[in-house]
Amino acid sequence: METFETLVRAEFAQTNTYLNTASTGLLPARTVTAMRTAIESAAVGRPTDMFADVEAARAAFARLAGVPVRRVAAGASVAVFTGLIAASLPSGAEVLTAEADFSSVVNPFHVRADLKVRTVPLEAVAESVRPGTALVAVSAAQSADGRVADLPAIRAAAQAHGARTYVDASQAMGWLDLDADGHDYCATVGFKWLVCPRGVAFLIVPEDLGGLTPLFAGWVAGEHPWDSCYGPVRELAHSARRFDESPALFSYTGARHSLELLAEIGLDAVRAHDLALADRFRDGLAALGHRPVPAPGSTIVSVPGLGRRQPELSAADIEVSDRAGHLRAAFHLYNTAADVDRLLAALAS
Repeated sequence: METFETLVRAEFAQTNTYLNTASTGLLPARTVTAMRTAIESAAVGRPTDMFADVEAARAAFARLAGVPVRRVAAGASVAVFTGLIAASLPSGAEVLTAEADFSSVVNPFHVRADLKVRTVPLEAVAESVRPGTALVAVSAAQSADGRVADLPAIRAAAQAHGARTYVDASQAMGWLDLDADGHDYCATVGFKWLVCPRGVAFLIVPEDLGGLTPLFAGWVAGEHPWDSCYGPVRELAHSARRFDESPALFSYTGARHSLELLAEIGLDAVRAHDLALADRFRDGLAALGHRPVPAPGSTIVSVPGLGRRQPELSAADIEVSDRAGHLRAAFHLYNTAADVDRLLAALAS
């Protein structure tokens, strides 16, 4: 019987202490194999059906997110999906965002000079929703330091004032117990906690499609794509597929296998594993006299003042990030207690 340990060890073979999933997740062996096969087949003129892989990846993601597949659009960039949402808002609409949130979830709203973008501290987002707020846009977990948004409170406040919610789950989908079904829009890249190749992103929309206009719809957004190749698309997909970008096919060929692996392991098991390692690191930091940014319940740990040590750690085969002077470590399914202890030992020296 396969266990968490055997599944993970069969798929991941990092040769260093890799604690940087918040930047890029590692690819499973099955994903690499599928992409290699697709590339080699295309090179000799016998391409595989990679559009079937897109649909398999969409379905696998929908199952992980707990939403109907018809509500999932496939693309390559959270910023593009944010731009789609920003374009749908009427002139003068108020958008509430969190301070220093990731640019892909906020900048498209600032580009529209006719929108009113209001920014508040992350902890104050829910209490700052007010009559007239059209949209609340926030990351589920902050990229810079791992702080987790109080999404239930934000959703309740938005519903009380008739606002929609937009959640960027790029730093959360794959470990956070996220109620994606409870928000109007939810976007995520695949190349972090979902251990997919770059070039994969998903957008979850409401059942009513959220009033979005498919501004960049091409032939793949047609209800019958192969009948939509020439001239205007006469019948857009009846589902969220109308918001698809033309997919990065080789990436999606790999993504379906990454997502299926996560389903085999189970997100509950991944969450418990990741959080236990993050807590082990926090305890070790306290013993060394360091205080991380308070982010309870997060797999991302950010330590002020230690970002300067990132180059020496990398030279020692320990991969972490330097974010605004903070050392950022991120713990995922392929990490072990030994990885945590090695980082702590390096910081103590």
